[in-house]
Amino acid sequence: MPPIHLTVDGEAVTRDVDARTLLVHLLGDGLDRSGVNVGCDSSNCGACTVLLDGRSVKSCTVLAVQADGREVTTVRGLAWEGEGWHPLQAAFSACHALQCGYCTPGMIMAAKDLLDANPRPTDAEIREGLEGNLCRCTGYAPIIAAVSQAAQRLATDDADA
Repeated sequence: MPPIHLTVDGEAVTRDVDARTLLVHLLGDGLDRSGVNVGCDSSNCGACTVLLDGRSVKSCTVLAVQADGREVTTVRGLAWEGEGWHPLQAAFSACHALQCGYCTPGMIMAAKDLLDANPRPTDAEIREGLEGNLCRCTGYAPIIAAVSQAAQRLATDDADA
């Protein structure tokens, strides 16, 4: 087993992993990233969504060796250094877009990818952007409101910069 080298939440990591190890298991079990949840093991729920080189992926569908030399961002790495929560994290809290919280990290990471590609999405575009991420508690309306609120804050921050 040759080692793999990757960056996780800004930290350089080297690990020996079996060729069959999924990224979700490396992150959760091997690197103690509690915000990467195993929900279904079949890519149906999105609870394990992370950013891989800035694009959202369901980490249960990616082998850890496929992340060799790449950058992985989990919900833990999303917080703004010195400024606290990312606007998406703050909006999910403010809009009560979580109940049990199990899907929340994956929802936030999928929303981050969406807002990077489309900074001013409509509600319909938010729904489409979060497609494949399931929540069994909130009913989606607060999640859509949170993503919309975060988009507005990010747009305001960009205008002020």
